[in-house]
Amino acid sequence: MTGNISVVDMHTGGEPVRIVTGGYPEIPAGPILQKRAWVRDNADHLRRMLMFEPRGHADMYGALLVEPELPGADLAVLFMHNEGYSTMCGHAVIALGRYAVDNGFVAAAEPQAEVGIECPCGLVRARVAVAGGKAHAVSFESVPAFLHTRDGSVELPGFGRIVFDIAYGGAFYALADAAQFGLEFGRHRTRDFQDAATALTEAVKAAFPLDHPDDADLAFLYGSILTDGGSGAGGVPTRNVCVFADAQIDRSPTGSGVTARLAAMHARDEVKPGEERLFESIAGSHFTGAVETLTRTGPYPAVTVRVAGNAHYTGTADFTLEKDDELGRGFLLR
Repeated sequence: MTGNISVVDMHTGGEPVRIVTGGYPEIPAGPILQKRAWVRDNADHLRRMLMFEPRGHADMYGALLVEPELPGADLAVLFMHNEGYSTMCGHAVIALGRYAVDNGFVAAAEPQAEVGIECPCGLVRARVAVAGGKAHAVSFESVPAFLHTRDGSVELPGFGRIVFDIAYGGAFYALADAAQFGLEFGRHRTRDFQDAATALTEAVKAAFPLDHPDDADLAFLYGSILTDGGSGAGGVPTRNVCVFADAQIDRSPTGSGVTARLAAMHARDEVKPGEERLFESIAGSHFTGAVETLTRTGPYPAVTVRVAGNAHYTGTADFTLEKDDELGRGFLLR
């Protein structure tokens, strides 16, 4: 039998966050992308055990706390999912902001505590509303985000020519109007969006090489976001669904996706700094977002974005694996 792996489970806008609090092997010191590579190469069996059935499912998401290295970081995190390890996750950052205040990583200063969270994409700063010593709503300021490719297009069998943008919000996404696929939110199955977004991701990966000026490990397409074509202005939410990793569906509006969408909108002169926009997920949950600052990343004009939402606790667990339990090592059924 393995030793216990302890977790705290939360959700942000319906999207799960399984926070690993104990039981992992010691991870060597070093830059966070180096830690990410070490965990991938040496402890991936634990990701499968925690994310896959029978303890998880195809759309489970996890956060492994590691020692921070960057100045200003109160904690550091590696994100995990059904395919591997991502570079940024806004819904998990929102959950971790609340978790950090509630568990003493920072003082529960009222009315607002600040938490520095070192992510594989860089340092993300969260603001946590505090009342009565307890954390509540959380917002975070993203790493620099930018539009990488404007009005790219690919030919997709069964759909025809699809036009999209590629934008970076801590991870790269292809952004496309769902109407191009004949899809409408509220009328079509989630599986239809999943299949269309997955087809787009695979085609874009094959045809559009990516680059990131900070590190080559950041330069990969994480997934595709299909939108309703709206802007989220005037308190009218714009709906979107993010399909990432191995066709995994985000139940939240996707924090890094909101960041990428706003970076693309700003590059198109469709949103000004400080203008708040409202985003709605496939499950009906909401994040707000606004362009906060203007900056640059290498050759790219960039912005930072503030995204806000709410996270809730759902439980705690200690997981074990018996020696003869082959299925307990993790499997997926779809």
